[in-house]
Amino acid sequence: MKRYRKSKGTRLAIRTLSAGWHDKDEVLLHAAFQLLADFVEQESPDKHIDWSHDAVHRRAWKEIRDLYQWWTKTRPSRRTPLDDKRIAKPPVRFEKLAGTKLRRLVTPDKQKYAPYYRALGQHARLQQKWHSEDQRNLHRLVNIRQYLWT
Repeated sequence: MKRYRKSKGTRLAIRTLSAGWHDKDEVLLHAAFQLLADFVEQESPDKHIDWSHDAVHRRAWKEIRDLYQWWTKTRPSRRTPLDDKRIAKPPVRFEKLAGTKLRRLVTPDKQKYAPYYRALGQHARLQQKWHSEDQRNLHRLVNIRQYLWT
């Protein structure tokens, strides 16, 4: 986070989002975990806080480390079957609608591109699973937010 004199505010640089538009639900997830990453990487909480003080602090420190590991290692290693370069992707083609200037998307041959459509189904199921995992871990982070200070 950077402090700006003119605006007298705090600006959070979210390193895990590319430039451009992102829906707010995605920004919220990435902003929250950027705060966790900044806490662990910049504030060195392991050097300033006695996490062995009691069972509550030990659990909080374990949760901080687990969530940090998930965000920085586990989550970025997610792969979808659509990443497989060997799967032929159907071309995007349009056809003119007779008597108009409009065009319509041509549905590709589902048999010819069967591996792609199977991968697409697997991708959709993984997206649902990953969304649930993101949601669960965001809740876990919110539950320990009172420990994110040095």
